[in-house]
Amino acid sequence: MTSLAPTIEAFFTEQLITQRQASPRTIAAYRDTLRMLFMFAQDRTGKTPSQLDVADVDAALVGAFLTHLEQERHNSARTRNTRLAAIHSLFRYAAYRHPEHAQTIQRVLAIPSKRHDKREIDHLDSAEVDALLAAPDRTTWIGRRDHMLLVLAVQTGLRVSELTHVTFADIELGTGAHVRCHGKGRKDRATPLTRQTVALLKQWIKEQHGAPGDPVFPTSRGQLLSVDAVQWLVAKHANIASQTQPSLTKKSVSPHVLRHTCAMNLLNAGVDSAVIALWLGHESSQTTQIYLHASMALKENALARTAPLNTKRGRYRPPDKLLGFLKDL
Repeated sequence: MTSLAPTIEAFFTEQLITQRQASPRTIAAYRDTLRMLFMFAQDRTGKTPSQLDVADVDAALVGAFLTHLEQERHNSARTRNTRLAAIHSLFRYAAYRHPEHAQTIQRVLAIPSKRHDKREIDHLDSAEVDALLAAPDRTTWIGRRDHMLLVLAVQTGLRVSELTHVTFADIELGTGAHVRCHGKGRKDRATPLTRQTVALLKQWIKEQHGAPGDPVFPTSRGQLLSVDAVQWLVAKHANIASQTQPSLTKKSVSPHVLRHTCAMNLLNAGVDSAVIALWLGHESSQTTQIYLHASMALKENALARTAPLNTKRGRYRPPDKLLGFLKDL
């Protein structure tokens, strides 16, 4: 076993888990990236991952791996950059443990992120939200669960991982009704609930009779819903809703689109972007700027406040009849 293998083990156990206290999702993302990188390196060098040294994983190999992600695995530039960030994190850690490979490590760290187009975010308008919420069959237990989950997702903007981990102890339905969650970056926050959502939650909690630590949205066996299960049920109900609201067929509706919908509703209601950042649990209010770009209503309101241009409609008149004849040919 070379010196690279112990470095990778220490990177996960000491750096990510002990020192940075990275979330399980971050650890899993880094693990998957490095697993793919070392399998790619094995195909290129003929060495097993445990036989690879720092010098084997140089800038040329990492660059070829990133190209492989885009051209053969058809990853987007955004995904490619995420994989590169994980590799950079490992090599920054390796720089302290292997100064003898400083030149190789610095060349890998010098690989830049790739620029990519930033498209406008997807979100649902009020008619599409109404159609989506009406899609679950509330005569069944699963339909009532799905309806309550969709209502809470649109009203609070919780991330899908936060939704699945909400317990009965996290919900306060008295004065100052709110739902608490332990979100991304290990940040705790409380999101207020509307009277309509409170009324629906009271009915759902009364039906469930769950213990304080039980999930609010369990499976039929009482277990936590997986992220994949929530993504599937949102897509299923969006497909049903598209029968009455055809505009949904043009949108890829996911739990994150419901989060965007919550943010757009707040923005169009006049809520400051800094408050929206706190509401959604964003690390910085700059993250919320994407909603400003996507809101046509705000742009139209801004246009309505401006003075019209002092210009009149004109019509081109050729300076000569012959030139006019030639132009019209």
